[in-house]
Amino acid sequence: MHCDFYDIRILSGYSTSIVLDNGKIEEITNNFTSSAGIRALLEGSWGFVTTDDLANLDQALRSAEELAASINRTVPREAVHLAPIREAVMPAELSVKEDPRNVPIEEKIELIRDIERHAGTDGVTSTTAVYSESCAKVRYQSSEGLDLEHEMFRTGFGITAVASDGATYQSGRKSRFGVCGYELFKRHDALALAENAGRTAAELLHARQPEGGIMSCVLDPELAGVFIHEAVGHAAEADLVLENSSILAGKIGEQIASQHVTVYDDPTMHEYGHYPFDAEGVPAKRTTLIDRGVLTSYLHSRETAGRLGGSSGGDNGDSVGSGGGNARAQGCAIPIPRMSNTFITNRDMGFEEIIEELMDGVYLKGSRGGQVNTGEGIFQFNAELGYVVRNGEICEMLRDVSLSGQTLEILKNVAAVGDDLAFHSGRCGKSGQAVPVSDGSPHILVSRAMVGGSG
Repeated sequence: MHCDFYDIRILSGYSTSIVLDNGKIEEITNNFTSSAGIRALLEGSWGFVTTDDLANLDQALRSAEELAASINRTVPREAVHLAPIREAVMPAELSVKEDPRNVPIEEKIELIRDIERHAGTDGVTSTTAVYSESCAKVRYQSSEGLDLEHEMFRTGFGITAVASDGATYQSGRKSRFGVCGYELFKRHDALALAENAGRTAAELLHARQPEGGIMSCVLDPELAGVFIHEAVGHAAEADLVLENSSILAGKIGEQIASQHVTVYDDPTMHEYGHYPFDAEGVPAKRTTLIDRGVLTSYLHSRETAGRLGGSSGGDNGDSVGSGGGNARAQGCAIPIPRMSNTFITNRDMGFEEIIEELMDGVYLKGSRGGQVNTGEGIFQFNAELGYVVRNGEICEMLRDVSLSGQTLEILKNVAAVGDDLAFHSGRCGKSGQAVPVSDGSPHILVSRAMVGGSG
């Protein structure tokens, strides 16, 4: 061996997707994968190659070693010290009860057609439905003697309905994705969700735009989850911390949020971001990012944990912030620190109590995306819809409503956290890679935030 460390990730599997647009099949795709990503580390330089030729992995490893040596000669860097892996990976069971490969494609198409039809309520002018399934088998081997393997199914669907009155367009969207098989459609009432998406789009046509300004607001689990993922989770990824692209740099041990806020990242949970071990063979483990308002950890790869002094083993109370195996990659791409299932944990207030506590303000539901700058700590998110709240009563609907502000201010302004934690799933993009994640939260009350129009 001509390097200090190497690892090999072999990925094999398939993915299927069906897209329906206004009742017509837009696409049916089947993709099959069989490839490997190989890393070699020499002092401070990584060599990385990918190959589809699984019969010649030794040759690919030599190429990675030669690349690392070449980079090390040309641009020598400070030696990389990988944090040790302290625990063994626990055996993982394949989480599928109904193998989607045993369901005929015609049945899947008919199901998606049915979902799309149920979204076509009065006022809806167009609909799009998507079905996806995948199965991936990952084998991980390293020069440290690790030899690990796991297989995982992911299944899901999304439905979007657009309503128009000729002058205005509004949309409603629902989706469900899980680390499971075709039994997903027994867990969730897809037809009722589709009807809800259509009804929301139609009702938003008659909603009014908000009067902007600083006010109190309640965020539903979806929007609060997006906030904690985008504004906090990304800022806690240790590569961004090291690049000085995070407002959380140097803040371990500081009170950055109200005492009501505790945030975890937990790949052991069987949500969409689940994995038994990360792309470096580190066992999945819960990491406490914020404990009753205090920043306690970042999300680490073995390299960032070594550089920042954390460990690659999850919660351990390390004062500089421990890591929990959060190196992830799309397919055979190079691993980087990423979130998994990131969420604000429950407190003890019921939803009705939170609305009563709000008294006068707005209730914001759902997410239509937005933008965040992790370095400057500013964000803007667009809610799917909102409601005016007067005297503790939910009143008329609002459309085109946004939430913006400074991340750390909003965190400190969280005045109450509910008891109804719920997760929402999707794919998170970073550095050109998209990986499955879930984010979650109970309802939360923010005492002071900027609410405005997003239209």
